[in-house]
Amino acid sequence: MARDAGRSPGERPPTDEVDLIVAAWRRETPQLDVEPLEVLSRVARLARHLDRLRRDAFAAHSLETWEFDVLAALRRAGAPHELSPGQLLVQTLVSSGTMTNRVDRLAGRGLVQRRPSPDDGRSVRVRLTAAGTAVVDAALADLVRAEHRMLAVLGDEERRTLATLLRRVAAPFESPAART
Repeated sequence: MARDAGRSPGERPPTDEVDLIVAAWRRETPQLDVEPLEVLSRVARLARHLDRLRRDAFAAHSLETWEFDVLAALRRAGAPHELSPGQLLVQTLVSSGTMTNRVDRLAGRGLVQRRPSPDDGRSVRVRLTAAGTAVVDAALADLVRAEHRMLAVLGDEERRTLATLLRRVAAPFESPAART
């Protein structure tokens, strides 16, 4: 059920900053079709709000966003909650040197540990510790609660529709070919 159902016929949704920006561009550059700004400027602004929300949720658990990303990748891997550094690179989209530094810092905090690979003694695996599991689980719970509050303006069907539409727009950038 749409949340607009309570509006009178013909009543417009509330105006936001993007409406003002788009109206100004239409006035100043009538030769351009600025319709993409209607969607993508809102996505960009929403991303900034979401980044702030996530930073706050993670900071409550003394985590930086990158720390949560690494810990979450390990937690999602399933028992025994370990991955190779290469697998972590793929999931977090950072360079090898950056990942080494990140694992060093997380290991120093006791949130992960390096273990020799059982398949190859020259390789290592990065494993989530009990402390790492506790902190990532608590941070995730707070994050999900905050994100539910953020999306509370939408009904269930609206959230599903929005997820479907955003997936369709994002898919070409997430394909294996786009990653190379």
